[in-house]
Amino acid sequence: EKGNKEAAAAGQLLKKEGYTFDIAYTSYLKRAIRTLWHVLEQTDQMWIPVQKTWRLNERHYGALTGLDKQATVEKHGAEKVLQWRRSYNIPPPDLDTSSEYYPGNDVKYQDVPKEQLPLAESLELTAARVLPEWNDTIVPSITSGKNVVVAAHGNSLRALVKHLDGISEDEITGLNIPTGIPLVYHLDEDLKPIPHKDAIAPLSAFYLGNQEEIRARILGVKNQTK
Repeated sequence: EKGNKEAAAAGQLLKKEGYTFDIAYTSYLKRAIRTLWHVLEQTDQMWIPVQKTWRLNERHYGALTGLDKQATVEKHGAEKVLQWRRSYNIPPPDLDTSSEYYPGNDVKYQDVPKEQLPLAESLELTAARVLPEWNDTIVPSITSGKNVVVAAHGNSLRALVKHLDGISEDEITGLNIPTGIPLVYHLDEDLKPIPHKDAIAPLSAFYLGNQEEIRARILGVKNQTK
């Protein structure tokens, strides 16, 4: 319910500020698809083409999938869990292919080659999955002059902003992207971000909305993840 309200508010803000889109991209996961629905409904743009791709899915947490934070710590130890959460290139343990959480057992991935489906991902592996979608599909839309909206997830979006802004591995693991706030990139003809006056380092993009409230939200997310 909170996510739906945030997404609707984001759509209303985009409409108020005059943003329009020519094509939308989202993942195969319901929460991102619903977010996009709300945004397009509020901006009166539900008619535009939408491309869904598994490559924009959230990071796959492998054998940790389905476990709450406390259960994960009890099973693996706090130090290991923190390492998996905060390192760039250390994935959690692999998921067993017999698990209900293995994408290969889900009909929505029936057209994805099994060898491409993750058993567990670090942020580095998530980026390796996301970037082909950016380079092969989203970039051609942008270079053809289209305004693009992407509704994805914390880690798939971190993979994109790391690429766009050239953020280091150490810095990206500490970057928190708050939910429900539009993040706006303006790119030059070489697809390099044009820094905005309201950008919050290390990003060149800016969050749409009340800047004081946004900075407080980012700080709140950071404190929650310590």
